[in-house]
Amino acid sequence: MLAPQRTVIRRGAGLYALEQGLRRRGFRHIAGADEAGRGACAGPLVVAAAILPDGRRGEVPGLADSKLLTPAARERVYEEVVARAVAYEVVVIPPDEVDVRGLHVCNLAGMRRALARLTPGPDYVLTDGFRVGGVGVPGLAVWKGDQVAACVAAASVLAKVTRDRLMTELSEQWPTYGFAEHKGYVTPMHTAALRRHGPCPVHRWSYANVAAVADRAAPGVRPARAGHTAPVVVADDAPEA
Repeated sequence: MLAPQRTVIRRGAGLYALEQGLRRRGFRHIAGADEAGRGACAGPLVVAAAILPDGRRGEVPGLADSKLLTPAARERVYEEVVARAVAYEVVVIPPDEVDVRGLHVCNLAGMRRALARLTPGPDYVLTDGFRVGGVGVPGLAVWKGDQVAACVAAASVLAKVTRDRLMTELSEQWPTYGFAEHKGYVTPMHTAALRRHGPCPVHRWSYANVAAVADRAAPGVRPARAGHTAPVVVADDAPEA
């Protein structure tokens, strides 16, 4: 039996070319999954999955990697994705769960959860950077997938906008940290607030920079979870999607 002919998609072919190629191979519902908040030391990890329709309705005006969009543009694209998507899901993983289970484990579990909740379910899954197994359908990890595949870019916008809104709400509850400004990432403003006030309940206490100032936490603030012996080193102060 001859092997099926490979489908070759060139990177410069456009944001929708990969999904179009997969549809030509018989995959109807192609889901993209991405997350926001990996590099933050405070706030939740937010994971999203999305299936865009075929044809012109699936061409979302202004869609791009969420990191390349302004906050106002992200909000506009978010509304378009919600209105056009065949299906989408957003999963919010709280910081204490990240502390207990670890970032990568939570990320994989969140993607599986979001993909499993899609109705209709996907026939094929595209993810940004690393493969997610255990979803019951074929999949492909795409380097810089949120700049290559429309469904991954849509998921990145859903995750980023949801998380930014949550961090703005948390800023009202914990105004001394400036969460509305830096969204929980490691910036000079955030570092200064951590050193001055210590961490609050929405910080990720397993992270090295948070653990280093944990002795300054207010009474009643949750401690780092017992048994978490390897704090995550946070070195990247650039926000990500």
